[in-house]
Amino acid sequence: MNIFEQIPDDLSQEVFESLVKGKNINIERIISKGQCSPDTGWYDQQQNEWVMILKGEAIISFDDDTSVTLKEGDYLDIKAHQKHRVAWTKPDIETIWLAVHY
Repeated sequence: MNIFEQIPDDLSQEVFESLVKGKNINIERIISKGQCSPDTGWYDQQQNEWVMILKGEAIISFDDDTSVTLKEGDYLDIKAHQKHRVAWTKPDIETIWLAVHY
């Protein structure tokens, strides 16, 4: 398998694909194309999440009014219960994320 292959044609919704799942870990590929989190909600996850942008760009916002811009090769470790949201993804190309929930 190749993480850059088998990109769905319909990217009107974000795509979440679990690549490896175990008792305390989930590794997934996320594909965005202009999507962002709803304005009304924050992710407040039970596990830590490490994310890396493999292709594209994104902005992650936190509930303390800070934001991080991620470009290809950038990664971020988000601690459990650190409220965050995807504020922006590049609208004209796919943003491919590698996410590790641990």
